[in-house]
Amino acid sequence: MKKVSIQTGFSWGKLAAALLVLILAFAVSLVVGAKSTTLHEAWQALFTNASGDNIGLIREIRLPRIAAGLLVGAALAVSGAIMQGLTRNPLADPGLLGITSGGNAALACALAFIPSLTYSGIMLACFVGAAVGALMVFGLGAASKSGLSSIQLVLAGAAVSALLTAVAEGVALYFKLSKDVSMWTAAGLVGTSWDQVRSILPFVVIGIIIAIGFARPLTILSLNDSTAVGLGLRTGQVKVILFVMVVILSGSSVALVGNMAFMGLMIPHIVRMFAGTDYRNILPLSAVCGAAFMLLADTVGRMINAPYETPVAAIIALLGLPFFLIIVRKGGKSLS
Repeated sequence: MKKVSIQTGFSWGKLAAALLVLILAFAVSLVVGAKSTTLHEAWQALFTNASGDNIGLIREIRLPRIAAGLLVGAALAVSGAIMQGLTRNPLADPGLLGITSGGNAALACALAFIPSLTYSGIMLACFVGAAVGALMVFGLGAASKSGLSSIQLVLAGAAVSALLTAVAEGVALYFKLSKDVSMWTAAGLVGTSWDQVRSILPFVVIGIIIAIGFARPLTILSLNDSTAVGLGLRTGQVKVILFVMVVILSGSSVALVGNMAFMGLMIPHIVRMFAGTDYRNILPLSAVCGAAFMLLADTVGRMINAPYETPVAAIIALLGLPFFLIIVRKGGKSLS
């Protein structure tokens, strides 16, 4: 049986270090881009009423993009950590297990069948699609007497993701929405508005707060169900609540940036390398590190072929695929 200590206290020092990295990533993202700005201009944009071309660029284009990156990075990292704890599977990731593909398919259907739908309605559709995608993957596990191993779970996720991606593309082609859907799902954080940020903000913040509130039960669940029941944990209730948080966090992310794999896989593993296996440390640190990672990836995407944009999903996939293969080579074992 895997040994996991549930007596470890929260590490404020590690959180402070992660926040420092996040602040540095935030500063770099503010001043670096196709058009460089200065830290002084960034300060003016944030804390004064000064005006100017560069200050306006920061306020109206970069800041909403950065805010969206913070929210999406934190949401995907936390949802990945929750899934790995719930399934006790180090390969679990919303982007690999059909959750974000389900949200993506629902987004395409919403644009096709209800073109007048507001952004809040699109988010609701993404929540439903994310839940359907997850249920399809885990339904395959319920149909198997032996359950799903780490590799089988990924294969089931790949099959469901392929199906749902085909649904999204088919709907987009039939209704002549290919360009709209592609721009929505492939452009990443480009063109993010303050209205979009305000729409997903409460879902992401509340989802992360509730998830952190269930960090100790999640740590117990990451041992095994027998241990959790023996310690008096209501496993069914906890699993349902955490699953709903995964759907909310993943669905919010899809509504903003589309299908993005590997974020939820990489960040929790990286966090476990220095934070251990207590989810009271893993979840908040994953949120901070995921936000910082997303900002850095987006900055690289802006600069790698400036003034053209490289989709942030491509940058993350370029880093995430080798990471995924390393875990597979280890036989689906955690890197911690």
